Order: sequence, then C-alpha cells, then structure tokens
Amino acid sequence: MTGSSTPADMINLRLILVSGKTKEFLFSPNESAADIAKHVYDNWPMDWEEEQVSSPNILRLIYQGRFLHGNVTLGALKLPLGKTTVMHLVARETLPEPNSQDGYCGLEKTHFLLHNIISTPQREPCFPSFHSCN
Repeated sequence: MTGSSTPADMINLRLILVSGKTKEFLFSPNESAADIAKHVYDNWPMDWEEEQVSSPNILRLIYQGRFLHGNVTLGALKLPLGKTTVMHLVARETLPEPNSQDGYCGLEKTHFLLHNIISTPQREPCFPSFHSCN
C-alpha cells in the first residue's frame, strides 16, 4: 500500500520490526497505540511468523525515538491523514521510565533504538525531550 492509495481520513502505518521486516496497516486517527497493538496481533502477517509474540500487551510502538504509551492516539501525534507514517514495532514487557536519572543523554535517536532494542541494556536511556538530563 502506498501513500497515494491511503484514504484521506486514514493513516497508513508502515511498521518495522527489529528484523527489518515491514508491513503496512490502515488506522483512523482515533485509534490508540493499544488498539494498534491489538489489531496487529490479531492480524499478524504470515511473513512475520518467526517474530510472533504471545500477547498484544507486549507489543510497543516507537515513533520518532519514543515509546508510545497505550492510550496515545494517532490523532494526538498530529500524524498527517492520507499519508504513510513509519513506526517501529517491538516486543517489550515494560516501557522505559521517562524520569530515569541514569541515562545516556546526547545520543542520537537512531543509536538509542539500536542499542536499546538489540542489546537490551540493563539501564534505560533517557530522552532529552522527556526531561532535562543530569
């Protein structure tokens, strides 16, 4: 599915797994991160079989370097209607604490994603956009 075929009142989400596999899904701006996780879980793509998870509750969306909490809607993110937006989809039990005092401040978002998702460090990096780092 391409952005040109996306209905004007919908958002086309291109989800990327850590493995690099991608799939596109259509959502309304009123749908939340939790709604999206449930929809993706219920409609798990056949070519993602190796990455299948046991529950939609551990699926997390990452947008612009930030984990999205379950109640955040696509509309609240001000995503453009009728266009494609790219997000990462990862399996993770809990979200990082936004007020972590032991962060990796100053790292680029891409480095954070790779470091946090692939190596799963014991301490969570912080985001300067969440709070000021010490």
